[in-house]
Amino acid sequence: MLKMNKINFLSILLSIIALTILSSCSTIDGAGKDIESVGEAIQN
Repeated sequence: MLKMNKINFLSILLSIIALTILSSCSTIDGAGKDIESVGEAIQN
């Protein structure tokens, strides 16, 4: 029974980590675009 609880805990933990990584992809992309636009504004 204890082994089953560890497997459930690990699967839940891995799911949370995967969802966090997948949801942050769009945020990182948006931040990259913001930084790029600031760099272009400084160059002009």
